Amino acid sequence: MLLLLLAAGVGYLYYNLDQQKKVNQDMQELAELDKKEMQNEYEQFAQQYSEMKTQINNDSIIAQLTQEQLRTQQLLKELKEVKANDAREITRLKKELATCRAVIRSYVLEIDSLNRLNENLTAENTRVKGQFEEATRQIESLNTEKSSLSEKVAIAAQLDATGISMSLKDKKGKNTNKVDKAKNIQINFNIAKNVTASNGIRTLYVRIMTPTGGVLTNGGTFNYENKSLQYSMKKGIEYTGNETPVSMYWNVAEFLSAGTYKVSIFADGQMIGSRNFSFN
Repeated sequence: MLLLLLAAGVGYLYYNLDQQKKVNQDMQELAELDKKEMQNEYEQFAQQYSEMKTQINNDSIIAQLTQEQLRTQQLLKELKEVKANDAREITRLKKELATCRAVIRSYVLEIDSLNRLNENLTAENTRVKGQFEEATRQIESLNTEKSSLSEKVAIAAQLDATGISMSLKDKKGKNTNKVDKAKNIQINFNIAKNVTASNGIRTLYVRIMTPTGGVLTNGGTFNYENKSLQYSMKKGIEYTGNETPVSMYWNVAEFLSAGTYKVSIFADGQMIGSRNFSFN
């Protein structure tokens, strides 16, 4: 009888260890996917700086682009060396990535502004042969790169979720830090102002990963990186290019364990923000 009890205990322990191993493996795969996406963006930004330097004849702007390109390459080097489960460094490099996106967006707008200025100069200087020829050369150069510039504008138009917060509400609607008293989860964030993004209805997906590696979900899915991921909450908003506050709610109907929860926000097939929260 004692041997049977021991055998059952060993089997139960082995099953729990196997389940925990699977959870850890799933969390590691998602972390590696997140790191790979960041690495692709850094590499793309570094390449874009090289392309943008060929589109202008302004030495001052070229020097600025070179400096930003070197900074992006250094951050890419740091990202390649960091482990995917190093949450602190990944968070820092993700913030740096958002900064890089904003910087390259400003240069895209500046080059686009120069393009429009040159088009105006063409109409104004047609009477003067030398000025007309110079303006014509600049316009021809910009026109041949219009397709490449359109791709950069698409990247600059990506939405950013900022100020992400997660709060637990008890049965009285008051904030609590204890998961066993939580009756609702509230997620707040802002969609940052972006004059390059197109206006209209956008569908936002929020994915809440629990400390055990599961996802709070009702079964709904969306596509991301050629995969079908479960989401916790979904909401459509009308985006006008201005900063837009968003609040979303989850009714707690299952057991929540204490630990770290990861909130990830998606829109237009991109992860536009994520943050971790710890609760007792």
